[in-house]
Amino acid sequence: MRHTLTVLVENNPGVLARVAGLFSRRGYNIDSLAVGRTENPTISRMTIVVEGDDKVIEQVSKQLNKLIDVIKVSDITAEEHVDRELVLIKVNADPSVRGEIMQIVEIFRARIVDIGRKTLTIEATGDEGKINAIIESLKPFRIRELVRTGKIAMLRGSRFTTVENGDEGKENNKDEY
Repeated sequence: MRHTLTVLVENNPGVLARVAGLFSRRGYNIDSLAVGRTENPTISRMTIVVEGDDKVIEQVSKQLNKLIDVIKVSDITAEEHVDRELVLIKVNADPSVRGEIMQIVEIFRARIVDIGRKTLTIEATGDEGKINAIIESLKPFRIRELVRTGKIAMLRGSRFTTVENGDEGKENNKDEY
């Protein structure tokens, strides 16, 4: 089963390498990894998608928690959450097929972000299913280049995980305005 982990870490050099190293040393492949600063510039959030049963994920979570710069590890797979990916796709697009490609772009609520003499570059955001669907729809035009961010995710509604005034790693169930 694929699990989505959110990992809050101190924004220090080498943290990403230590986290990725932990997975590789144990022989686990990371399907997706996205990292960025949070609302607090001293803290980063990693969203990691990894394959494994509940026992494996529990062990990985315990090992992650032992790393010095890790503040909190949450498996949000079973929680209600919002997730998105970003993809950039460059396709062959001579003038005879541009209209057809533009229709596909519109259907997926994507955007054309660059126009070349013989190519179009499309930007799309959405869940994994939507991203996979637009890629499949554009394959007949010959995809020249493709790059995906991997999944980013957060809990739905007023629930959030954060680090606040000494409440490191506690889940908060309050609205913040």
